[in-house]
Amino acid sequence: MWQKFVSYLAFWRKPDPDSPSSFNLKIMHGINRVSIFMFLIALLVILFRLVRSL
Repeated sequence: MWQKFVSYLAFWRKPDPDSPSSFNLKIMHGINRVSIFMFLIALLVILFRLVRSL
């Protein structure tokens, strides 16, 4: 499960030649990656503030 998740986020992976390729799909996946990264950064900030306040 984690390998699939990390491979989805990886910008260095080679595109699958069998998958459909359209501009809209590429933009959608890019936006999804950005939102996941923003969510993970927000979690790190929350955890950092929580640990710092103890």
